[in-house]
Amino acid sequence: MTTRIVLIDDHKLFREGVKRILEFEPTFNVVAEGDDGNSAEQLVEEHNPDVVLMDINMPQVNGVQATSELINEFPELKVIILSIHDDENYVTHALKTGAQGYLLKEMDSDALIEAIKVVSEGGSYLHPKVTHNLVREYRRLADDGGGGTAQASKTIEYRKPLHLLTRRECEVLQLLADGKSNRGVAEALFISEKTVKNHVSNILQKMNVNDRTQAVVTAIKNGWVEVL
Repeated sequence: MTTRIVLIDDHKLFREGVKRILEFEPTFNVVAEGDDGNSAEQLVEEHNPDVVLMDINMPQVNGVQATSELINEFPELKVIILSIHDDENYVTHALKTGAQGYLLKEMDSDALIEAIKVVSEGGSYLHPKVTHNLVREYRRLADDGGGGTAQASKTIEYRKPLHLLTRRECEVLQLLADGKSNRGVAEALFISEKTVKNHVSNILQKMNVNDRTQAVVTAIKNGWVEVL
């Protein structure tokens, strides 16, 4: 099944590079391009895409504002934000508007392709670095909210979920919490990326979550991973 994609970014060179990457994926079809948030609604209405890749910083109408307007008009539309900002404030604001994905422009092509596939199937996808930053912020807020101190956070019990996952899956889950991409996990464990994808799929199924971000957040809440 083909995934129809609209690409909106005001930097033509970057846009062309992303389009070239997507053209190598046989199930992807870039049906339209735009250079400003103003054009987003018209492009979606004309081309009926499954996924919109949206730059966050654009003149006139930025990506977050355009995403909010698109989701209000087309509730079933999937939007992935492209950004240079890994600050959690940017991320949470984008997600609150209805975006299902948030990628940093430093991403590699594999991450871009994986993100589109995950989001088009109804999941959400955050760049691993963004996930790690959000997890650290979550832990900081949890400690502050509980009146704890930095010392108190070190006493939080850490236990691997061996009742649920295999030892290898526990290792993969920890690396996901560390902000590793599939390639990073593969390099750390000296296994193939295909094997990593299988482990991640098993982890999501066993933890009954939709995507790796939910898996990491759930693991943090339960003390199943260490957060540095």
